[in-house]
Amino acid sequence: MLPTYTTFGLYLLFMIAVGAFFYKKETDIKEYLLGGRGVGSWVTAMSAQASDMSGWLLMGLPGAVYMGGLIQGWVAIGLTAGTFLNWILIAPRLRIYTEKTRTLTISSFIGRRFRDPTGILRIFAAAITLIFFTIYAAAGLVSAGKLFDSMFRIDYRVAVVVGAVVILLYTLMGGYLAVCWTDLFQGLLMFFALIVVPIAAYMNLAPGAVTAACEARNISFSLLPETLSFTAIVSMAVWGLGYCGQPHILTRFMSIKSFRQLPRATTIAMIWVLISLAAAVAIGYLAIPMYQNLSEAESEKVFIKMIGELFNPWLGGILLAAILAAIMSTIDSQLLVSSSTLTEDFYKLIIKRKAPARELVNVSRGFVLVITVIACVLALSGNQTIFSLVKFAWGGFGAAFGPVILTSLYSRRMTWQAALCGMLCGFTVMLGWYVAGWNKYMYEILPGFAAGLIAILLINRILPQKSEKVLREYDSMLNTLHSKQD
Repeated sequence: MLPTYTTFGLYLLFMIAVGAFFYKKETDIKEYLLGGRGVGSWVTAMSAQASDMSGWLLMGLPGAVYMGGLIQGWVAIGLTAGTFLNWILIAPRLRIYTEKTRTLTISSFIGRRFRDPTGILRIFAAAITLIFFTIYAAAGLVSAGKLFDSMFRIDYRVAVVVGAVVILLYTLMGGYLAVCWTDLFQGLLMFFALIVVPIAAYMNLAPGAVTAACEARNISFSLLPETLSFTAIVSMAVWGLGYCGQPHILTRFMSIKSFRQLPRATTIAMIWVLISLAAAVAIGYLAIPMYQNLSEAESEKVFIKMIGELFNPWLGGILLAAILAAIMSTIDSQLLVSSSTLTEDFYKLIIKRKAPARELVNVSRGFVLVITVIACVLALSGNQTIFSLVKFAWGGFGAAFGPVILTSLYSRRMTWQAALCGMLCGFTVMLGWYVAGWNKYMYEILPGFAAGLIAILLINRILPQKSEKVLREYDSMLNTLHSKQD
């Protein structure tokens, strides 16, 4: 165990060191929350995708494939398509528009984009952000708990707290730049582990072992089995819709130095996503003949089991650190976005409008601590799988924010009333669909997204935008997008 402890210890110290390095640089709220909008294409791409996938990629998705077979690959296909469309359709316009509106968070952008005179739009968006990010962060801490429990036989509750403390340290100290740079290193480590582990597992199996194991367990080894309905395929593929509304990913687009660097970042991101998702599916698929009759909860540990059996302790320690990297790269982003939302859309908007920059940074750090504590409580009290928690939070963001973000960037006539109705309808339908139990027939993100989009289009026809200031700002965004120079 000494090699594994050593590897993990060095990795955690490195993450904390990155936070310490950026500590003195983060004295301004814009720097702390968006890195001064000066982040390069490599860091933007790797940070966006590392914070996107989380421990779900290395634990949740392989577990789902192990339990359900290759048909779960439709989730990966949907996510790949959604990633590409997100970078192409949303990233350039959002980067330009948020700078023109001088906004640092998604909820503040939604409010200022339409010049909502009531403030309701911004507050409701902030509330949705906090609700689903707390659930999302709890899913990450559940991943950390399972990881430490499997590796070191540490009590699950202790493991959750230890993971939270380390993430807190570098997020509190360094802010956005610390989060992005640690995400870069963590994304590369995840990529390495995802390539090495399935290759080793495949070489360790006898020819035909996967096919025989699938037949024995009556698991499909095809993407299009005869028993698979069109509804089931759609339910898995529509995961891609969620990308339109994920604040921790959209924030990466807002911070890149120039929207003209986005094509390069898109290429980097897509290569990472294609290979990583395919490898994660392969891990779950290859685990079918390696492990017999695992429970749903235990199935999410197949990646950990493979590493322990196939690699020596030193290399195994590095590969296991990739799981922690995946977990940390998402939680740190969620904590920072949640705290920035509370700072910008609650503290600064309602409590102290003219708070000095240094005070806002400290307030944001305080909110990071509070949100972490709440997420810890949820992680310690629940017994859901990583996959189910992430699926619910992902669907919530996609249904509530997805239609609003997409139409706000492409509809010139859109108003704050349309945006509010879109969020309300998307959120309500998604939640109602889930509570009613209809999600076993269709993933709740699709009816929620559709309801939000229809509501926006209807209100746009009834109450079109008339503010000349809002219309000029939209036209200015388009002009910048099509200009030859920044």
